[in-house]
Amino acid sequence: METYVLLMMIGFGAYAIRSADQRRRIALLGSHLKNYQIEKLMEALTEGYIRALDAGDSGRSEQIWGLMNDKEAALSDQFARFAADIARLDPDATRMSRLAWSLPFADRLFPRLAFDMRKALQIHARGIAAVVRNAAMRSPRERAFTLSAEMILMQHTCHWFCKSRTIASARMLARHQTTYERAVASVSPETRQAYLELLAG
Repeated sequence: METYVLLMMIGFGAYAIRSADQRRRIALLGSHLKNYQIEKLMEALTEGYIRALDAGDSGRSEQIWGLMNDKEAALSDQFARFAADIARLDPDATRMSRLAWSLPFADRLFPRLAFDMRKALQIHARGIAAVVRNAAMRSPRERAFTLSAEMILMQHTCHWFCKSRTIASARMLARHQTTYERAVASVSPETRQAYLELLAG
């Protein structure tokens, strides 16, 4: 009985520590995100892309694609500035564990299984900017698909930082009906290579 009570106390203690750490991470990210309209721009782009794809005639579709250009540029600019803000934070505050589930102090107990969120956001910023510049000469449809994947993977990184990889992947599946693996496969080759190299350590 004493062992059972002890295990319960350890479990509650670990849960309290993990919850406090997650609140700290959410507050840290939120305090910087509030200065930007990144989420609103992502929603506007997603809705615009859907309208363009559903448009009946090509003229209307081309018009909608054109209207998205300014929003794409704004997203690229704002996310680059957001990533630069985060880059100035203490690296101790931005470490993320590669473990599937959130464990108290996992990033410190297992430093070889941790990576820096600042570097991940820089990768996402470069990826978004490259797709928006469209040096690869993607068609509007292809660019929308790739930029959507870049946005979704970036959002996954933010959720992973705040909660855990498993929860972030579950949110991605529920919100976007896509898996983590498909999102990684759908971003630009440059983003995918840099991202996977970061996770591999």
